[in-house]
Amino acid sequence: MEVDRKDSEKGRFTLVFLAAPGNVDEARTRHAPLLELTWNWDPETYEGGRNFGHLAFLVDDIYALCQHLHDHGVIINRPPRDGHMAFVRSPDGISIELLQRGDPLPARQPWSSMENTGVW
Repeated sequence: MEVDRKDSEKGRFTLVFLAAPGNVDEARTRHAPLLELTWNWDPETYEGGRNFGHLAFLVDDIYALCQHLHDHGVIINRPPRDGHMAFVRSPDGISIELLQRGDPLPARQPWSSMENTGVW
């Protein structure tokens, strides 16, 4: 069920947020899992697993999750330098965005100085 929608004229995309029917009220306050669908307004050729925009998940502690993923061999393609957003890719190349729930966390090393790796 759709719980929110945001259009970005500048970025030329629309974000649509979905939640399971039993989680709609909690999802509206960002206390339950959401699925973010991204619609890019301009035509794009998707390849390498990007046969759509990407998936996005809210996480409780972006630094802790990225560290856990990194410790288990997952490449952090776009590190959470800003304490708010990171990207990884699934084994089949799907781009996955990780978003800090609530306000961004304060910048923290080693993340704040890490460069991007590969594509995200």
